[in-house]
Order: sequence, then C-alpha cells, then structure tokens
Amino acid sequence: MTDLAGKKALVTGGSRGIGAATVEELAKRGATVVFTYSKSGDRAQALEKELSGRGWKVIALQADQGSVSEAEGMIRKVVERLGGLDILVNNAAVFLGGVIGDASRDPKVQDHQWSTNVHGVVAAVHAAVPHLSQGGRIVNIGSVLALHSPFPGLADYTATKAAMDGYTRGWARELGSRGITVNIVHPGPIDTEMNPADGAMSEGQKSLTALGRFGKPQEIAAVIGFLVSPAASYVTGSSLKVDGGLSA
Repeated sequence: MTDLAGKKALVTGGSRGIGAATVEELAKRGATVVFTYSKSGDRAQALEKELSGRGWKVIALQADQGSVSEAEGMIRKVVERLGGLDILVNNAAVFLGGVIGDASRDPKVQDHQWSTNVHGVVAAVHAAVPHLSQGGRIVNIGSVLALHSPFPGLADYTATKAAMDGYTRGWARELGSRGITVNIVHPGPIDTEMNPADGAMSEGQKSLTALGRFGKPQEIAAVIGFLVSPAASYVTGSSLKVDGGLSA
C-alpha cells in the first residue's frame, strides 16, 4: 500500500515502542518520515538504518519535547529538511506516577511530565500549523488511562492525557476549515519496554481487557496509519480507544 506516497510526516518519540511501529507503518505506505528521539541515539540510528535499508525514506532527529523551545525548533528543522509537512504524530511522552498527599512527591518531576506530555505537544502543534498542507493530519497519542483510572497513583499522568483529549477536540474545530483533521488514539496495555506483557503488573492488566491480552505496537500503528490516510478524511475530533475492550 502506498496511499501516503509523497507525504511528509513527523513522528515524535519514534525510536521505540508505538513510535517505532508508527514510523515503519507510515514509511512502508510511502511517506517520508522524520522521527525524533531524546536520549536513545543508538537505537534511533539503528532504526533509521534498518528502515532506510528497505528503500524507505526515514530520518532520525534529536529533540527533547520536554523543552518548548526544542519542540518549536524541531518543527523548523523538519520543515527545512522536507520542504513542508503533511502529517504530525505526537507520540513522545513520559509516565510518572504518584499518590496525592505523598510527602516525598517532587513537583519538578510532575512539571517534567506536564512539559513533555502537554506543553511540548502544544508548542509543536502551534509551530506546525502554519506549515501543514491543506488536508493535513494531526494524530495525538493519549492513553486509555485518560478515561479510566483503575488504581491509585495515576492522577497526574491521567490529567496530562485528558488535557490532550480536550485539545484534540478544540484543534479539530479550529483547523477544520483547512481540511486538517485532528484525532487522538487512546491505547490500552501495549507490549513495550515501558510496559512489557510479561511484567510485574501484566496479569492484572490483561484481566481488565475483554481480549485477555496485551496489544502490539503494530496494532496501534495500524490505526494511526488509517487516521492519516485519505480514507479517514471525514474523521476528526475523535477519540479512538484501542484497548482490547478494557473500557467496554
């Protein structure tokens, strides 16, 4: 399938997990894909080499979305490198838990989470909008935890992803006149390094899903691929739960 041929895409946090699967999905469908990484330089270069070796157009770019100035600079560099932008996938994020009332809570830790999960995304979108083509695509990666909080310690993270849910609807309204769609995907338990399917809390998570298993990064990437494709031109302002029935 080459329905994204000629499209110019940016995937933030694309060196591993859902991000890496998304880079591969968009590249194999014909897009030229720039993906960012913060600290995983070796892994990012290895992914660029692997996918480029298949004949796909993939470029790794170092950028820390937790810094508003770097998030804005990231967009400038991508536009300069590609000559424009059609697709923006806001995937980069961090997960930091914490129970309210905990005396050891470090406000700086939560500030970093908000900077990465919300402020950096907002800065990137504001910087990208003037360069997005007519009919462009923005996909935000949220979390089913924005809609469902099954145990204590999730409030701060949940709030960041719930904020992105609200931004998604607002941006969809604001950008609709240009044919730009804005959607958010809320993954459930996905087998990644951050939350492995054989991890300490995996059995409890599996039991919450209707399918009784973790999802694969490629299953999220496939939904993202649809949302940025011509087939999804009438889908905007939507929150898509890809959680194996956890929220059913």
